Amino acid sequence: MDILYFGYVQTLLHETVGLVTILNPVAAAAIMISSSPSGLTKEDAGIIGRKTAITVLIASLLTVFFGNLIFELFGINTSSIMVIGGIVLLLMSVHMVQGKIAHVNHSIEESEDTINKENISVIPIGIPILFGPGVISTLMIFKTNSIDFIEIVLLVCAVTISTLIVYITLKNAILLTKVLGVTGLKVLTRIMGLVVGAIAAQFIIHGSKVLWLST
Repeated sequence: MDILYFGYVQTLLHETVGLVTILNPVAAAAIMISSSPSGLTKEDAGIIGRKTAITVLIASLLTVFFGNLIFELFGINTSSIMVIGGIVLLLMSVHMVQGKIAHVNHSIEESEDTINKENISVIPIGIPILFGPGVISTLMIFKTNSIDFIEIVLLVCAVTISTLIVYITLKNAILLTKVLGVTGLKVLTRIMGLVVGAIAAQFIIHGSKVLWLST
């Protein structure tokens, strides 16, 4: 029984760390600062963080519970999802290891529109900067690997914890960017990129092995 509980804890930690790493809320915090008008306060960051976290949470839960229906509609099996998802994560990890932090370009009208700070919460910070193809692929793989009700509950818990971390990070974005600076953000992004790359390799190898044996 203790071994079973340990396995569940290990699963929760694995899924939470994986999601947080792929979400990369630290990079999103830097983008939020650069995308917002000058004079952004901690209260403003808290509002953006809360709305962004809610957006990511809803999108993630919809993917967990209804994402499989889309793939089943097109006859796509689990192993294929793991391979393509791993490739997506691998490309993302290469980008992260290079220390690149995406920038969001705005037109003059869009820059003026960001004065209403709630506008960037859903798009582009929530979707697609945080909740993008990498997160979708990872959630789909985690869901297909969940063999019983408890593991699905653990996945929902991992999603909830991850979005809570997103909220805390964005809420403290101003302090975080001041403490870490550009160099610190790039170093942290590179470290996260290595973790994402390792997860991607596992997905690709496992998915390819199953596909090979099934042919």
